Amino acid sequence: MTLQTYLERRGITKYHLSQISGVPKTTILDICAGRSSIGRCSAKTVRQLAKALNCSMEDIMSLSDEQTETGKPADDSYLECGLPPFLQESVQAMKEAWKKKDSGENYLHWDCDYCNLQTDINNAEVNQMISTEQAWYLREKYLRMERE
Repeated sequence: MTLQTYLERRGITKYHLSQISGVPKTTILDICAGRSSIGRCSAKTVRQLAKALNCSMEDIMSLSDEQTETGKPADDSYLECGLPPFLQESVQAMKEAWKKKDSGENYLHWDCDYCNLQTDINNAEVNQMISTEQAWYLREKYLRMERE
């Protein structure tokens, strides 16, 4: 089981874990995204995570790093896990807007939903609630943008 899976089962967001453990959000995001391994974390970080999750340091160290040869999980859906609630709402609104637009329905609020999601992604990224990798994943998937 990965840290991400463990958090999902316990109903804890990465942001909340950062708050209760004192571990920087970026460290938790990197571990959950597969960019960092728990095994390479300091004993202090592992202790903080264990204390916050009410488990032993051994339990934390036993969490696996399910990754591909590139060092990242095979499924990109992990990038949508642990999003702040305001961003989840914007993503859901944009999903519905694309369904209407793609089906040919005359949906007059599509541009508002698009701008709201773009703003919320930027806000979450700048305030370090999501990683840059997550931000670009969301832009590419839901705003249909391409990186240059």
